[in-house]
Amino acid sequence: MKLWRPAPQPQPVPGHAYQSGVGQVRPLVLGDGSRVTLAAASRIEVQLTPHARRVHLLEGEAIFAVARDPARPFAVIARGYRAVAVGTRFSVRRDPGSVRVVVTEGRVRLEDAAGTGGASALLPAGSLALARADGVLVRRLALEDAQHLLDWQQGWLVFRDTPLSEVVAEFNRYNARKLVLADERAGALRIGGSFRWDNEAGFVRLLEAGFPIRAESVDGQILLHAR
Repeated sequence: MKLWRPAPQPQPVPGHAYQSGVGQVRPLVLGDGSRVTLAAASRIEVQLTPHARRVHLLEGEAIFAVARDPARPFAVIARGYRAVAVGTRFSVRRDPGSVRVVVTEGRVRLEDAAGTGGASALLPAGSLALARADGVLVRRLALEDAQHLLDWQQGWLVFRDTPLSEVVAEFNRYNARKLVLADERAGALRIGGSFRWDNEAGFVRLLEAGFPIRAESVDGQILLHAR
């Protein structure tokens, strides 16, 4: 009589979780030698195996300087997309409904994480890709402009024709005192420029001086009204 035993099931690879707080930019060195810089209020889970290197971006944004290891592709997964590199430098940002990839060195392949043959794009240095449910939009930038999009690691936030609603959300990742839009009209204003993320008060003064915006301090928050 033979006893049947089910085949052992593969065990999930344990991951290591890392996160940064509000206003914190956190540098990390992974076990394979790759370097990661977490933007404020960001969270990742890292899985390193003998055959693969995977990072799940659960929240926020991170810059990756990938240690070369052709036998183990390095993949960053966010919102159903996977950015794959061997040795390069790039960032991945997770926003509601979209993923943004900026490549500043080497090449990155952006593809459907489920492996179903969906949208795919090869991104050389100087590329900006925006992936949504309906596809991937790729723009070529001057390398200097692509690098400026990552200036938050030096304390700067850079915006180009960006709705104030998105600018406010970005400032709020770096400051305990929150900016709050009092009406939709204010949120639709388009903003451009470079601003210190630790000088929220200076940014608000510029808004009042250059835009039809009135600021009001209420209960530890700054309300932004359209004038």
